[in-house]
Amino acid sequence: MPSIISVNDLSKTYASGLQALKNINLEIRRGEIFALLGPNGAGKTTLIGIICGIVKPTVGKILVDGHDIVSEYRAARSLIGLVPQELTTDAFESVWGTVSFSRGLFGKKANPAHLEKVLKDLSLWNRRDSKIITLSGGMKRRLLIAKALSHEPQILFLDEPTAGVDVELRRDMWRLVRSLRESGVTIILTTHYIDEAEEMADRVGVISKGEIILVEQKAELMRKLGRKQLTLQLHEPLKAIPEALTGHRLELSADGSELIYTYDTQGERPGIAALLDDLDKAGIRFKDLQTTQSSLEDIFVSLVREEK
Repeated sequence: MPSIISVNDLSKTYASGLQALKNINLEIRRGEIFALLGPNGAGKTTLIGIICGIVKPTVGKILVDGHDIVSEYRAARSLIGLVPQELTTDAFESVWGTVSFSRGLFGKKANPAHLEKVLKDLSLWNRRDSKIITLSGGMKRRLLIAKALSHEPQILFLDEPTAGVDVELRRDMWRLVRSLRESGVTIILTTHYIDEAEEMADRVGVISKGEIILVEQKAELMRKLGRKQLTLQLHEPLKAIPEALTGHRLELSADGSELIYTYDTQGERPGIAALLDDLDKAGIRFKDLQTTQSSLEDIFVSLVREEK
């Protein structure tokens, strides 16, 4: 799949001497949902700001659908919609007025039908004549998305779009994101809700201390780095793991009632079969078993911990 955003050898050092980004190389594929994960201060918002033309890079080159973000700023920026973290809007403007103004900023001709569809998709149509100051926090968050979509961008950046919003609004937003992706829009999101990235993303990038430490297909990442646990509930508690089982990666629960076997998701059927055989030989009986698998959050935490 061709790239719609190419980031090459990008670094950013602020006047204070803080190096926010270090030699970033990243390709965002056309039509994908890409989740950028990282702890606070990792550089996520700085990277998005540079791609969107809000922050000036120190060195490096970025192309947006082939347009250089510096020398072809207008062409590059017109392709991008940005939903920022901050709720910054003109409090005394109307909903309709602010989305119409946002569209006009990009030199787009008036298109009331498009704006009507966007507002209806975001459940704001009935509030189109309301002053922004009268909207709830959740509605203001929806309005930021409406403004970002007003000029029909091909790329949409969502910087912590569901921070502080209720569960219903989160579901509405992700429904809209899916429909946008189906229409060909490329979505790049940062989120603290890693379950959202796990559900929505096609690929995942992890940034830590200003450096991209991993970019991977979500399913492949979970296959490579995920872990499964097989928990055996024993008929009789054990005081310790028998010597005959020390060759297996086993843990004994605090009360001795469960044996926990950890293995990678690439598959260890021979290991499991050998474990069950050794349990039988040792006379250890179990009454139930269950498996659990690492979530994307578990993987993310382990990756960031390794970088410290």
